[in-house]
Amino acid sequence: MSMRWGMTVPFGGVPLSEHAAVFSALADAGFTDAWSAEVAGADGFTPLTLAAAWEPRLRLGTAIAPAFTRGPGLLAMTAGALAEAAPGRFQLGIGASSPVVVGDWNAVDFERPFARSRDVLRFVRAALAGELVDGDFDTFSVRRFRLERPPAIPPQIMLAALRPGMLRLAAAEADGVILNWLSPADVATALAETKEAAAGFEVAARIFMVPTEDAAYARTIGRRMITAYLTVPAYAAFHRWLGREEQLAPMWQAWQSGDRKGALAAIPDTLVDELIVHGSPAECRARVQAYADAGVTVPIMALTPTPELERGGLPALLALIAALGHPS
Repeated sequence: MSMRWGMTVPFGGVPLSEHAAVFSALADAGFTDAWSAEVAGADGFTPLTLAAAWEPRLRLGTAIAPAFTRGPGLLAMTAGALAEAAPGRFQLGIGASSPVVVGDWNAVDFERPFARSRDVLRFVRAALAGELVDGDFDTFSVRRFRLERPPAIPPQIMLAALRPGMLRLAAAEADGVILNWLSPADVATALAETKEAAAGFEVAARIFMVPTEDAAYARTIGRRMITAYLTVPAYAAFHRWLGREEQLAPMWQAWQSGDRKGALAAIPDTLVDELIVHGSPAECRARVQAYADAGVTVPIMALTPTPELERGGLPALLALIAALGHPS
């Protein structure tokens, strides 16, 4: 049984100023971790900084901070500050992100994502250790950078990875890997590429959850999420590698032809149920535990709003957190 039990923060519909109660509820329910994402909502570090101050029982992590959208020095400074605020409780998760987030929304060229992720990983490890970094990487150059406030306990650095090349890089040079958009049955395929990792290698997985017993509603939301993500080239290639070419081909064909309704209709219920956790809190907990049983050491739930949560507001969210808490 996993001893780590994570949740993605912040929660939609709850102002950051009111998250103290949420962080406390997570810790009370047995959640050990609060992890942030960084797409187009809150940045990846502000919610965790609040959690560091408000709830010392929680470990913290980014899943992920993009390797492109901050300069290397700024990323090291930001990670170092959070590591200093939460000594021994912070893990820096980095990854390539996507052409939309990096290029369309942040005006940075999304070029050579593997090399950029590798170079940022190497740079931040050295910088967070307090080393003077002066030299050329394949994707950028740094001249005489030394972090003025290196944290007493440097954070572990985790790398988001989908396919073999990045998975092997994580195993060789990172302290852990962050998985995304896969089923419990897919975990073994991914981890087969990390066999050379050192002892203590962490395996985190973001697990998308629609916490409702209305299966039709959950599958409708799940289909929208699947078309939004698995039509992105990197995720499409990932699922081809996982063996879902035949299952997803009708959706991809409809999407490419501009038939959005047809793409949604082409996704079978079985695929939604594999990739999206839904059901009662007990059913959701059991599905998350299946990831842990498959080798995930840090399962991280990512809740999608439901009508029940929208009607019930913060009290409903706090009750759901208690119901989803660690089963131990």
